[in-house]
Amino acid sequence: MTLTADLAPHDELRACGRRVSVVVITRDRADELLHSLARLHQLPERPDVVVVDHGSRDGTPDRALERFPRTRVLRCEDDHGAAGRTIGARAVTTPYVAFCDDDSWWAPGSLARAVRLLDAHSDVGLLAARVLLGADERLDPVCAVMSASPLRGRPGLPGRRVLGFIACGAVVRRAAFLDVGGFDPRLGLGGEERLLATDLTVRGQSLVYCPELVAHHHPSMTRDRFARQVVQVRNDLWFAWLRHRGTVALHATAAAARAAVREPAARAGMVHAIRGWRTVLGSRRPVPPALEADLLLLQAIIA
Repeated sequence: MTLTADLAPHDELRACGRRVSVVVITRDRADELLHSLARLHQLPERPDVVVVDHGSRDGTPDRALERFPRTRVLRCEDDHGAAGRTIGARAVTTPYVAFCDDDSWWAPGSLARAVRLLDAHSDVGLLAARVLLGADERLDPVCAVMSASPLRGRPGLPGRRVLGFIACGAVVRRAAFLDVGGFDPRLGLGGEERLLATDLTVRGQSLVYCPELVAHHHPSMTRDRFARQVVQVRNDLWFAWLRHRGTVALHATAAAARAAVREPAARAGMVHAIRGWRTVLGSRRPVPPALEADLLLLQAIIA
């Protein structure tokens, strides 16, 4: 992005803010959403904010519009999970989209920094931010893993190349994101990031961890942790069936079966995965060998 030399920092932030939109997904968490929207509307970049509501019954859309009339609210009858972010991305026209959950927000200046980085690096499809958890702002463990990523990237990338991210701390190149279909609507919420990360990489887009970008996340106390674990197990299995090569997919299935014997969430997740095997295998596209090697390298480190 080219800015004239006489632009003040405030004007530069606003100029960057016109190139990025924020998409927030929510359902039945009006109070938390209002808190996050207050933070987002205080950002110096003043980005457009789009809320995708998944059929809330607590008056979330009306309360959001009453308090923050600049907010655009998309009302959905059903819960689309992570795919709600895709709905929001399709509704905006900015070249870049930053994602939030209703219990998260971006730090001032981070979105402007993201715009400058994406403008300067056309092969970067996603920037993964440093996500700080709770009032004590502890580092999300996923970010610690990303900060030590061993993956090789081209010289000059603005950070470490990664193959995963935290959705509420990600800024995407909208065209690349939509080109791969966004978040798979089958996955819901829980480990949905890995499939998108892999598909972006297959299309030649790099994912980069940039700790200078900061997102705050105060995880909601109302979330169903067991249900999220079940979805995570199912999605991990589906990812193996969708993108890993045969032997690796079989090993992942065997490991899931062993875990299912001991853990109720793993057992329920495997049952859900098996129920959807036909539709999943129908869209199976194993990744190239080099990418498979990268995925296995990261898997070994995390394990």
